[in-house]
Amino acid sequence: MNSPVDWPEPIVRVQSLSESEVPVIPDRYIKPPLERPTINSTTTTTTADAPRDDVNIPIIDLQGLYGDDDNLRTTILGQISEACREWGFFQILNHGVCPQLMDRAREVWREFFHLPLEMKQPYANSPKTYEGYGSRLGVEKGAILDWSDYYFLHYLPLSLKDYNKWPALPADCREVLDEYGKELVNLCGRLMKLLSLNLGLEEDILQNAFGGQNIGACLRVNFYPKCPQPDLTLGLSSHSDPGGMTLLLPDDQVPGLQVRRENNWITVKPARHAFIVNIGDQIQVLSNAIYKSVEHRVIVNSGQERVSLAFFYNPKSDIPIEPAKELVAHDRPALYPPMTFDEYRLFIRLRGPRGKSQVESLRSQNTYEFHNPRS
Repeated sequence: MNSPVDWPEPIVRVQSLSESEVPVIPDRYIKPPLERPTINSTTTTTTADAPRDDVNIPIIDLQGLYGDDDNLRTTILGQISEACREWGFFQILNHGVCPQLMDRAREVWREFFHLPLEMKQPYANSPKTYEGYGSRLGVEKGAILDWSDYYFLHYLPLSLKDYNKWPALPADCREVLDEYGKELVNLCGRLMKLLSLNLGLEEDILQNAFGGQNIGACLRVNFYPKCPQPDLTLGLSSHSDPGGMTLLLPDDQVPGLQVRRENNWITVKPARHAFIVNIGDQIQVLSNAIYKSVEHRVIVNSGQERVSLAFFYNPKSDIPIEPAKELVAHDRPALYPPMTFDEYRLFIRLRGPRGKSQVESLRSQNTYEFHNPRS
């Protein structure tokens, strides 16, 4: 299975559509009725789901994690464990990343997206690597598209890190992004140890399964322009993240992220200077489904644009990922076959966002078909 080198149709920038003040959105962005959000005050749900205005994902303060209070440390570890098992999503406060750096990282990207199109277009991406300035996910011709533009770049491995593919403007963009990436790699490494301990494993087991220090790290910046008909489309279709772990820096002024909780869509209420952590498919596989990657999506609105930064912490691309041997037993067999992240990622890219069907298909999918997929 080879990655396509070009998009199946001409790329249209969603921001350009929005700024042209079209009164209705093009058909290419209109979701099927069952996938459309229904606006209901502060919460958006599908028509079959009940609204939940009173619920938020867990918010966990890491302040006491490395102090002398063992009881407080145990409590925090328990909160993280429950969030990984029951929610797959949680917010973290007092995580060690400078609030000013978080604010500036978000702002340089807002400034980038408001540059003239001719200054952004040289960074246009292709489906071969997705690196650069983009406006669609998946390469299925005629697919219904999301109401968003994005920018994708690599931090790790260093062989993929190319400053020339990072925006040169704003002037401090590359410097800010470099510092931001280093801070988040360190934070993810600390979180991986906690996730490993909460599975009853040695603290380095999950990190070593990812490839030790040879992990992958990348950033996707999402820009959701104003939309004249937000009830007909989505900023990002329902999906679970294919990688290991995601740290999201949300737009704390404009909610938009929704997490699926049983039969409800919960609109996340971001805490200021918190990161939103979510478990990806690879950690679900490694934990043998003790930890859950969770379906989520993004809604848009007619009054405000939205910017968010999704930092992905992933396994080394060519290492087979399978349930940790310590978590496999006679009464709990391995639920997933081995598969490299490269193989899984290419499978995802060709199909685009499709709820939880990607990782769940691994439970019953024949291993041969993943290594020798139909063209």
